[in-house]
Amino acid sequence: MFDDSKSHAGNDGMPRDEAAVSVETCPGRLDAGVLLICDHATNFLPSAYGTLGLTREDLESHIAFDIGAAEITRRLALRLDAPAVLSRFSRLLIDANRGGDDPTLVMQLSDGRIIPGNAAITPAEIDARRQCFWQPYRDAIGQMIEAMSVQGPVPAVVSLHSFTPSWRGVLRPWEIAVLWDSDARMAQPLIAAIAAAGWVVGDNEPYDGALHGDTLYDQVTRRGLAGLLIEIRQDLIDSAEKARAFADRLADILKPILARPEMHKVENLQSRTDAA
Repeated sequence: MFDDSKSHAGNDGMPRDEAAVSVETCPGRLDAGVLLICDHATNFLPSAYGTLGLTREDLESHIAFDIGAAEITRRLALRLDAPAVLSRFSRLLIDANRGGDDPTLVMQLSDGRIIPGNAAITPAEIDARRQCFWQPYRDAIGQMIEAMSVQGPVPAVVSLHSFTPSWRGVLRPWEIAVLWDSDARMAQPLIAAIAAAGWVVGDNEPYDGALHGDTLYDQVTRRGLAGLLIEIRQDLIDSAEKARAFADRLADILKPILARPEMHKVENLQSRTDAA
């Protein structure tokens, strides 16, 4: 483990000790028909890891967490009366949205910045972080899906992320993006509804929604559930007030789509990442 300073408090302002808890769960109705998840909710680093050798400015930036995503997730959970599962560790410690054997599971370089605390990481340390942080988060999602499925109806799953307004000097025109794999049940009507609401929407832009081993692949696609990932441009949600207002508009769009019966059926479709 890397220890260069005292622990770094999370972006939610909560005081932190050693990270015994790697998951935040928002309560909601088990029969809500939708589960919300947030893979990159916080920039929190356990005290044993210090700041991973980074500055506070680095840790407040997008390389450490998805700015605004946690606020969006919690607000949507409230508006939809639905459960939510959020990570409680920085993506720099270990990326909750990467497969367990993905080479970028623990980033050694992010957006041009060397991560000193990860630069010489050993396989044993990666495995320790996977067992302590990554696995409990994935397990919590699976357990919530199972509990909701028993209660009924089978839930759809929406993962909330955010993206930078520009990348390598190129402005990104999208205000919100819908990332999906091979299941179009929710993606197609949601993309149409977002566009009709006046937002500039990306269809698998700026990222592709098919990623082998990511959270949706592992917990949603393999279960045959309807699910997708929503990305929101960070300048639109970089304060609590802006994020809540955005979430309120998004909730109004999601509600009628989530009410459709096809969102609560199991359909086993092959991931595009598994296609020959």
